[in-house]
Amino acid sequence: MKRLDEKRSSEYAKWFRCLSEPTRVRILNLVALSGKAMTVGEIVEVVEKSQSTVSRHLQVLADSGFVFVEQDGVRSLVTVNRKCMSDLPRAAAEIMGVAGGRRR
Repeated sequence: MKRLDEKRSSEYAKWFRCLSEPTRVRILNLVALSGKAMTVGEIVEVVEKSQSTVSRHLQVLADSGFVFVEQDGVRSLVTVNRKCMSDLPRAAAEIMGVAGGRRR
């Protein structure tokens, strides 16, 4: 494996910084497990946080690429970015210098 360049290092740091907040992790888990688009209202009910708090966390998750937020009339629909399921573990392995489960 090669060393991380500045661009990749910055991107990976952004991902892990996003996931350093427990409420965002809960929201991401909820949306991923739902298997369908969820409204902000549905997310608010489950995580028991205010609508403004959930919206703020969703914006961070969307900016980091973990979720997609689409407008559907007056409501926002949230879906998980399934690509993250392979990209995030790959990033962690790359950061740690692991290829194929073995340290180089």
